[in-house]
Amino acid sequence: MSDVETGAVTTKVPARLDRLPWSRWHWMIVIGLGTVWILDGLEVTIVGNLSAQLAKPGSGLDITQAQVAGMAAALYVAGACSGALFFGWLTDRFGRKKLFIITLVVYLVATLMTALSFSVWWFFLFRFLTGFGIGGEYAAINSAIDELIPSRHRGRIDILINGSYWLGAAGGALLTVPLLNDLPVNIGWRVAFGLGVVLGLAILLVRRHVPESPRWLFIHGRDKEAEEIVSGIEKQIDGDLPEPRGSMTIHQRKSIGFIRIAHTMVALYPKRTILGLSLFIGQAFLYNAITFGYAQILSTFFNIDTYTGYYFAVIAVGNFLGPLLLGPLFDTVGRVPMISATYIGSGVLLLGTAWLFSQGMLTAVTLTACWCAVLFVASAGASSAYLTVSEIFPMETRAMAIAFFFAIGTAAGGIAGPLIFSELVSTGIPADTALAFSIGAVLMIAAGLIELFLGVRAERKGLEEIATPLSTAERPA
Repeated sequence: MSDVETGAVTTKVPARLDRLPWSRWHWMIVIGLGTVWILDGLEVTIVGNLSAQLAKPGSGLDITQAQVAGMAAALYVAGACSGALFFGWLTDRFGRKKLFIITLVVYLVATLMTALSFSVWWFFLFRFLTGFGIGGEYAAINSAIDELIPSRHRGRIDILINGSYWLGAAGGALLTVPLLNDLPVNIGWRVAFGLGVVLGLAILLVRRHVPESPRWLFIHGRDKEAEEIVSGIEKQIDGDLPEPRGSMTIHQRKSIGFIRIAHTMVALYPKRTILGLSLFIGQAFLYNAITFGYAQILSTFFNIDTYTGYYFAVIAVGNFLGPLLLGPLFDTVGRVPMISATYIGSGVLLLGTAWLFSQGMLTAVTLTACWCAVLFVASAGASSAYLTVSEIFPMETRAMAIAFFFAIGTAAGGIAGPLIFSELVSTGIPADTALAFSIGAVLMIAAGLIELFLGVRAERKGLEEIATPLSTAERPA
């Protein structure tokens, strides 16, 4: 599809958005859009912690624990990759708001159908479709958040929002304990999925009030709507605002073709493309493997199956504290030193954990403590991968860029991770599981080293300064 140009407009919308002080309006954006990661964390953790229960006789499904932690997890991630690409293209073409409503509805329907599963094929199908909706959310939500949050807050807010995944993970882990122990084996796991539907409906109600991205509007020929939205935000803040610094002239387009998008990523920004892939593959393997497979480790090596939620909740808290406490440093110390430090640091810590585990020196408690330390550091780094790819490419390709890196990186690490991890853990040999740990560690360290050489210093810069929009006459350096 070729580009369709409709005219030119000079605008101060980006500068007006970036000079806004933090306000209640911005908190509405964070709550309305950021809560999707809580849903994703809830989904993934529930499945991981229910794996032993689903495999029991009388659960209503003839499925093994390895199938839940392996095949079902891989299908969920495959769905997320497919959904990211499909909805990412639609997000750049039809707008952020339409798609972050549609993708949430897809998630709600698929999760409800998962709760009603009566056979393995039905469970697999709707795990794929649940991931399909969640993957679309990543592209629509990350692009909208970056375009609505002032540049001086963008790093910490984006990292914190992506880190909120672990609030959902902690909640899902704790919820599984009473559901597994107090309800019949064929009812508890269905109720767990049903809770995701309830939370999703609440988010849908809040999200209706989140506006379309003004940046997207003015590029797509709807500059009057963009001006009205920004004026409305300024009125809500109701304070003395400094004059916006600078304006830009945009050649408006109804659509951006795939050839233009591919040319942008491969020809204009090849180093940034390599960087994005490296960051995503490293964190995707590590996180999808351990998230889906930790309950299998506890069950296989420590004979813990119904109380896995307590252990995973501890890990989840460590994961959330990482972005919460380290996030501000990405705006002050800077992107490159913090991203490389969190990737390399978590990889080194994980290699140490692998060695201790292979020597039989860890219990369920001490292994959980080790993983908590590893993921405290890794979580901020993993969240920064989403931040990186959402801010280093031009406005017109932002959602598609997020979708591309999420899909390719997650397909490489997120589909392979659970399959390799579950296979190595299922042998019951500590050295095999330590090997799985080590693979994740090496990938994280490699990504951190690539960040050192190819990273972009994007802290406290406007999006248009980091990557010049394709619709302007200027070209990126």
